[in-house]
Amino acid sequence: MATADKVVITCAVSGVLANRKQCPGIPYTPKEIAAECKRAYDAGAAVVHIHARNDDGSPTFETSTFAAIKEETRKLCPIILNFSTGTILDDVSQQIAYLREVKPEIGALNMGTMNYAKYSASKKQFVFDMVFPNPYGKILKLLEVMNEVGIKPELECFDSGHTAGIAPLLDMGALKAPYQFSFIVNVLGGIPPMIESLQLQTKIMPAGSEWEVIGISHGHWRMLASALVLGGNIRTGLEDHLYLPNGQMAANNGAMVEVAARMARDMGREPASVEEAREILDLYSVAAGRQAAADVGHGKKGA
Repeated sequence: MATADKVVITCAVSGVLANRKQCPGIPYTPKEIAAECKRAYDAGAAVVHIHARNDDGSPTFETSTFAAIKEETRKLCPIILNFSTGTILDDVSQQIAYLREVKPEIGALNMGTMNYAKYSASKKQFVFDMVFPNPYGKILKLLEVMNEVGIKPELECFDSGHTAGIAPLLDMGALKAPYQFSFIVNVLGGIPPMIESLQLQTKIMPAGSEWEVIGISHGHWRMLASALVLGGNIRTGLEDHLYLPNGQMAANNGAMVEVAARMARDMGREPASVEEAREILDLYSVAAGRQAAADVGHGKKGA
């Protein structure tokens, strides 16, 4: 099958907000997260998006925990690791530390500030209501370390302004082509879950960029179907939605990826292998740059 018919499936295995009271399948420990990565890999995912947790399920940004997740996952499968860098704090020193030390192949990079909220129509009140701050200074700090150690930035855009807002970063040379976008839909404060949203975002992004949809909560499966029709990649997993299309709660991430892979095949597309995903996302050239930088650092320039 031609590479153009391949679709990269990413699985976001836990997120930072959902807990086992909401879904028993949410993993907490590095071994549990690794087991979910293996389930996702076996079902057809080529990439996993990782948030680290303490053993009690609370979020952590400890380098040792991310390192343990990588170690445990590598014991089970070769799936591509994408580490979250999201934080409401201005201080990104912990994120910089684990990116530099653990070196995932991909680093998620939030591309703009936004209202970030969840509203309950039945209760007529907000479940949570916050601002997710991502000013350019914060973005550039994370980009600097990604470029330094050879990590592909995954540009997470919750709204069209985030996508258009990469222009200064392109002019500065901080972002290097080809670009990889994730278009998140259905977060209150961001772009709505409509096929027109994806059409707009893909018109704004630079030509030739790779992109995927991240459909949050209800409408998840419809947005994945929309991306498949439009030629994009897709993300599923228990961070994004807890339910299968029939309304049944997913037992684990593998069950979510199985549906996503079946949808892709039903539309005439085939889930990309890990090796194919590295080619599609240009990770091989990023890895070559990482090795070249390492050689320079060890005095091998010109060798």
